[in-house]
Amino acid sequence: MSDPPPFVRLASDPLRWRLLRELSHGDRRVRELVELVGQPQNLVSYHLRKLRAAELVRARRSSFDGRDTYYHLDLGRCADALAEAGGSLHPALVSNPADAKATGSRLKVLFVCTGNSGRSPMAEALLRHRAGPAVEVASAGSHPKPLHPDAVRVMAERGVVLDHEPSHVDGLRNRRFHWVISLCDRVREVCPEFPGHPRVVHWSLPDPAREIDDAGETYPAFRRLAAELDRRIGFLTAQLKNRYDEVKRT
Repeated sequence: MSDPPPFVRLASDPLRWRLLRELSHGDRRVRELVELVGQPQNLVSYHLRKLRAAELVRARRSSFDGRDTYYHLDLGRCADALAEAGGSLHPALVSNPADAKATGSRLKVLFVCTGNSGRSPMAEALLRHRAGPAVEVASAGSHPKPLHPDAVRVMAERGVVLDHEPSHVDGLRNRRFHWVISLCDRVREVCPEFPGHPRVVHWSLPDPAREIDDAGETYPAFRRLAAELDRRIGFLTAQLKNRYDEVKRT
């Protein structure tokens, strides 16, 4: 008899499963995970190393405070690992991927970053492109500035027209959203509270405008950002599909 698949052996530990669950909601620092799971930091760090070794979790230094590290769960790898585990038990358990565009929920989502010139308008455009009229989406910044031309360029490559007027997050602080997603470490610290107790999520993403390559270009960094946002928003759209009851309650 063959051994259980690696993901099953890894996730069967109760603490690792709790860490996976917490990270599935957004990027976290170690001290936040320690508080959430109620376990000592050395034990949490040990299991995070196990998850990183399996390439299910990635770590990145905070762009706001370099002493902090954010941990991110690679949901794509988790999906592949789960599919492999199901298929190893029985071929009929391999499911077909759901159509992320077929969402029946009408949720209000706000993306926030510092400049509202790259990360947040790109996320707004990608979610609107995927979900269409089923979601109401906006973006804003704590220090808005004009759209970066490379943001417009990489979106056009994906067939998405990025036509956005940068706005200040304070202008939206009285609006109700179901989800508020911060996309940079700096804005997370200054983002205002919104009425209605929205679900607050953090995605720790570096500013592509600051990632200049040897040729003096930021375009490659914007392409990497677009790919990362598209992956994350694909999973977000699947979550929105299952939140119709939450919208009805509000």
